[in-house]
Amino acid sequence: MAGVLDPQLKRALAERIRFYNELGIYDFYRRDPAESNCSPIEDAITQSEKREEMTPRTKAAVAAPDIAEEDFPSNPTAESGMADPAEALRLIREDLGDCTRCRLSKQGRKQIVFGVGNPKAELMFIGEAPGADEDQQGEPFVGRAGQLLNNMIKAMGLRREDIYIANIIKCRPPGNRTPERDECETCSPFLMRQIAAIKPKVIVALGAVAAKTLLAINAPMSEFRGRWFDFRGTKLAVTYHPAFLLRDPRQKKEAWKDLQMVMKKLGMAIPAKGVE
Repeated sequence: MAGVLDPQLKRALAERIRFYNELGIYDFYRRDPAESNCSPIEDAITQSEKREEMTPRTKAAVAAPDIAEEDFPSNPTAESGMADPAEALRLIREDLGDCTRCRLSKQGRKQIVFGVGNPKAELMFIGEAPGADEDQQGEPFVGRAGQLLNNMIKAMGLRREDIYIANIIKCRPPGNRTPERDECETCSPFLMRQIAAIKPKVIVALGAVAAKTLLAINAPMSEFRGRWFDFRGTKLAVTYHPAFLLRDPRQKKEAWKDLQMVMKKLGMAIPAKGVE
């Protein structure tokens, strides 16, 4: 018989499961408590990246630990069922407000960087987090990395206003550090709502942080690139972040291969000239 959880732990577990459901993860496994020093929540909902580490004896599916349906109340978003993606995005932005849901609101961010582009875009680029220029202007990818992304989009035969651009998190981390897990967990549900409103045919994750967060897979870029992932009713590809390409321009040819794969999926003609 499943053990009874105290109300606080039950709420925390329910919230964590909601987050993984948002990422499209519905199957959860646990390790034998005797073999793990993890917290009760981590024991109960080990991510799929840990499954290969488990022995057959410990791969027992987790029975719902005394969590009733009322712990998962129906919570339709304000934009649910809305036909106009532009209006849906407006409502999501309104719901986000002057967000103070995580520590980044108190660590020097100037403003929230929501997203920009065509609400009906077939192609969506998702990066990691705003940088200094983005934090100043309130728009994603407007600095040096953004100029390179613009060149990548132009090389595909598209304009910036044809696509939609967003980030995993919407506030600049201090010193442009990598976003921490709890920051991604807090912010990404708003990104998921943006994706649901736009309904792009293809998503391109820019860099390892975006790929790992969206897919909940801990893998190197070599395993992400060159393949398609099914993600929330659309197709997702992974390529290098423009900031990485600025540091290592030799990889631009590899990024162009990724973009060609995207163009083929979208039925676009492939220009002879690549990313400069």
